Amino acid sequence: QVQLVESGGGSVQAGGSLRLSCAASGYTYSSYCMGWFRQAPGKEREGVAAIDNDDNTRYADSVKGRFTISQDNAKATLYLQMNSLKPEETAMYYCAAAPICPVGYWALAQRAYNYWGQGTQVTVSS
Repeated sequence: QVQLVESGGGSVQAGGSLRLSCAASGYTYSSYCMGWFRQAPGKEREGVAAIDNDDNTRYADSVKGRFTISQDNAKATLYLQMNSLKPEETAMYYCAAAPICPVGYWALAQRAYNYWGQGTQVTVSS
């Protein structure tokens, strides 16, 4: 079955950087599209970044220029490089997989993704 396991979260000061990883298994990685989402306490889950089979990317406006999504098909691993982190970006970060690649707006919509990891916590202190 599809399994997604996130890692790389932790605590960092404002302005710092973290690199999240998501190891995928149980399916042909390159055939799915992938996304990163986050959920802060008391808030709805929101899309952060997405990448398709051709490495086309899409970002939430709030992270453009600071976050970079990438993937290594050979390692079946998704990444999220996060720079210049802000305290308000403290959240649980999740990776997700979609066998039918969402396009446009739907690339950052959680309902477009069928499989989810358990999440990795990111805490940014001021």
